[in-house]
Amino acid sequence: MTARIDQKFAALRDESRTALITYIMAGDPDYATALEIMKILPQAGADVIELGMPFSDPMADGPAIQAAGLRALEGGQTLQKTISMVYEFRKNDDATPVVLMGYYNPICVYGVERFLQDARVAGIDGLLVVDLPPEMDQELCIPALQAGISFIRLATPTTDDRRLSTVLQNASGFVYYVSMTGITGQVLTDFSDVAMSVRRIKAHTALPVAVGFGIKTGAQAAKASETADGVVVGTAIVNAIASTLDSKGQIKGNPVKVVGDLVRDLYSNL
Repeated sequence: MTARIDQKFAALRDESRTALITYIMAGDPDYATALEIMKILPQAGADVIELGMPFSDPMADGPAIQAAGLRALEGGQTLQKTISMVYEFRKNDDATPVVLMGYYNPICVYGVERFLQDARVAGIDGLLVVDLPPEMDQELCIPALQAGISFIRLATPTTDDRRLSTVLQNASGFVYYVSMTGITGQVLTDFSDVAMSVRRIKAHTALPVAVGFGIKTGAQAAKASETADGVVVGTAIVNAIASTLDSKGQIKGNPVKVVGDLVRDLYSNL
């Protein structure tokens, strides 16, 4: 739907390279540091940035991302500040696609029309809202598409062919394949099932398919990239940030450097 996402995946196809999609939580461990981490991601090799919208009841997130969201909320992060992060990021990077990922509640409270207007001005390219099924497309998906913002869909191991056609109906940008049932942060071990599922999804859509949940290392990213158009790494990055914090969440190390080193390693395997 948006030029940045489409152009990025088209360029990667020409290079025969898989997209590295990196997730961080907006405002973790604080606004300024999170912005600097966001800036380092493309420099280290990230092709697309997923920016988490902190929420108090993140039902699909594992302990690491839940903790990151809590740190961000306790630090005063709001949806408005998350949009502002993208606006600031765009002052120096007008090429890297940015997708907001999270839950509908903060958007609903913010106001859909206001949110989409502010998101577009800030340079947000896509939305991935995990608790809005296709049956609720009129709530946000259709208005987002009309505003020129992609609406990325999730497919899971339990999404059969019949349901898949419904899920993909208004999808744009790319399809996010959740490689396992359950929450984020688990370890992905069975890549044969993932490959089969990716091929099945591709039979139903021309959109790129990215694999996420459970990919933590360069070797795992390389394995997933054999069939996927993109690999999503989130928990490993969030854990890297957490490793630089003390028990009170205060910075004791260099989270920007740690994340940069991790992303470079991931990139080198793709």
